[in-house]
Amino acid sequence: MAQWEREDSIVKRTDVPITRSRIVKDVHALGVTPGDILIVHTAMSKIGWILGDAVTVIDALMEAVTTEGTLVLPAMTTGNTEPSGWNYPPVPEAWWPIIRKEMPPFAPDMTPVRGMGRVPETFRKYPGVVRSSHPQVSFASWGRASDKIVSEHPVDDPYGPRSPLGRLYDMDAKVLLIGVDHTNNTSLHLAEHLAEIPHHPLQKQGAAMLADGKRIWRVWTQLEYDSDDFHLIGEAYENKIGYSPGKIGFADSRLHSVRAVVDYGVRWLLSNRSYEK
Repeated sequence: MAQWEREDSIVKRTDVPITRSRIVKDVHALGVTPGDILIVHTAMSKIGWILGDAVTVIDALMEAVTTEGTLVLPAMTTGNTEPSGWNYPPVPEAWWPIIRKEMPPFAPDMTPVRGMGRVPETFRKYPGVVRSSHPQVSFASWGRASDKIVSEHPVDDPYGPRSPLGRLYDMDAKVLLIGVDHTNNTSLHLAEHLAEIPHHPLQKQGAAMLADGKRIWRVWTQLEYDSDDFHLIGEAYENKIGYSPGKIGFADSRLHSVRAVVDYGVRWLLSNRSYEK
């Protein structure tokens, strides 16, 4: 008899649980090798019934890259943002000054991940994991190159060349998408920077932070990011190179070079995006 059934999942029935050893085997079969620098996006529910939940996924990824490699996960805290731009849900304008005054400041060791699922939230609390200092779009990292990747993260360059994504690009890291497509490929935000499309809109942002031990509300200007066409970039790239997803557990999964995807994304954006002055 099948041990698991879930109506709302891609996986309808399985006869065995998904174990750590199974995930390690599948990750290696997809092309991950010991020593890799790997940024991961995952939809854990697509993998199957996982024995050990998020801990099993993280332990398997660590085992796959080994201590000679590096594992990076986005650790976003998107609730700590300029409240005038909130849409999910919006808040009354009368609340905006209160939010700016009272929002708890970002603290890398304490602030929980928001809207990213159990794997990143569990990972950020693991021994040896370090987290970048950006109050909204931090990255958490474990392994040999962690300090180099997350040591600097300017607030006004959240996804640009000076961010952890820029260093992953420079290090020729790999991006692993487990159960998600390129809509969730954060690395493509770097392509938005590198494309330098004329008249790219800018956005005023703000967040509660600590400066010299005191809480402040910091304001800055950054690119206005847009991931709505990332799935089209990913589809075009994979069609061009003849790529077919593999499986991690039961999840359709993809492994690509960050640099190759970003470079293709730059060319695609220059051909397909434009902004009016």
